[in-house]
Amino acid sequence: MNTYKHHLNHHKEYSKMMSTQNNPVKTRIEKDSMGTLEVPVDALYGAQTQRAINNFPISHTPMPASFIKALCYVKQACSESNQTLGLLSADKAQAIQTATQAVIHNDYSAHFPVDVFQTGSGTSTNMNANEVLSNLAKQLTGIEVHPNDDLNMSQSSNDVIPTTIHVAANIALTQQLLPALNHLAKTLAHRENELEHIVKTGRTHLMDAMPLKLSQELACWRTQITDNIQRLTETQTRLKKLPQGGTAVGTGVNADPKFGPLVASHLSELTQISFEPMDNLFVGISSQDTALELSGQLNVLAASLMKIANDLRWMNSGPLAGLGEIQLPALQPGSSIMPGKVNPVIPEAVCMVAAQIIGNHAAITVGAQSGTFQLNVMLPMIALNLLQSIEIAATASVQLADLAIKDFCVNEETLQKTLGANPILVTALNTVVGYEKGAAIAKEAYRSSRPVLEVALEMTDLDEATLKQYLNPALLTQGGNPSL
Repeated sequence: MNTYKHHLNHHKEYSKMMSTQNNPVKTRIEKDSMGTLEVPVDALYGAQTQRAINNFPISHTPMPASFIKALCYVKQACSESNQTLGLLSADKAQAIQTATQAVIHNDYSAHFPVDVFQTGSGTSTNMNANEVLSNLAKQLTGIEVHPNDDLNMSQSSNDVIPTTIHVAANIALTQQLLPALNHLAKTLAHRENELEHIVKTGRTHLMDAMPLKLSQELACWRTQITDNIQRLTETQTRLKKLPQGGTAVGTGVNADPKFGPLVASHLSELTQISFEPMDNLFVGISSQDTALELSGQLNVLAASLMKIANDLRWMNSGPLAGLGEIQLPALQPGSSIMPGKVNPVIPEAVCMVAAQIIGNHAAITVGAQSGTFQLNVMLPMIALNLLQSIEIAATASVQLADLAIKDFCVNEETLQKTLGANPILVTALNTVVGYEKGAAIAKEAYRSSRPVLEVALEMTDLDEATLKQYLNPALLTQGGNPSL
């Protein structure tokens, strides 16, 4: 489910559950190691979740649905591993599996209300999941499953939450972002082939420069995207390594040495993503280096997307007082006061997405250095920002491909009009007449507003046929030395 829709649905459902002045919600008494407190009677969570709700009414933003789903995968893999090791009975393991699959495939968002801004280890979210799955297992199967002794067996929040960050990010990359970027790259490749014949004026410093093919411009964008795909894929090799089995600090206390490898194996089966244990479990618990690396790659992607979006905005500008090289699809009225105005809304949205990803990266950078001694204590915030960056990068890439790049029209007449009159074409004569003579020709062409070919005929000994050969914009897009 879309993160923001999830938040909206969560608040709607949670508001029904919580009391109002006119219609107080019925409660039940729950107990934990600190005592008793009231919990909404229909809530699947228990006392520790309720304490977190009371303690952290900060942003009213719960953990993303994709994170909760990944956490359920981790809990299922842990239960299966404990069963394999003979530590958990088959009926309890099956009950946990029934509960995790129910949460994965249905909307239980109202029962995961803990705010992102909570204890930095994510313990509240881990216990929220343990309590919900425990009660749900009893509800669905009739089997008693203890939230700590069974659901948290061989685990600590300190290895569960970092593991879940890696699992959730891998799922999001595999199912959302990488397919979206491949779609964008294929859309660009299709337009390259379609527009191979069109030559246009290049620009450096926003000023007229040597010509290039429109397909070459598109190929530049495509290569940026495929480079980003490669970067993300390379980072994913480290992202597939999990710290599960390290428990509290990385030593693996209270966990069988075989537990971590078994969890990775079961997660691989559940998600169809090849996970393996980290070589050093202390790293995965005390640091978030790989999450930061992934965020850094998303930061590069954000810069690429913003460059492409801004190029499209400039090329579409006008249509009368701007460049007017292309016309983006008209998607909606562009002004509440100026009739007929149409704006480049998709590139603008993509630029805002890029800005958000860049901001998220700054937050993740601060979070990643917050691993004091044996535990990072900004895990929930890192998870939220990382998953949001992946999701919005994916959706924005698809919209950019389908609603901007796929169907933009080229104003060939505008391109040809400026191309032939561009004095910078004189660059092609450098090897024949020299830089100084070329500069004089260009300046005169600018001053007199005449084509460079006409001025070069007056100021050089070259005949018209030779000059046409040198100053042919289409030939100049092929590179090399025009005099050869």
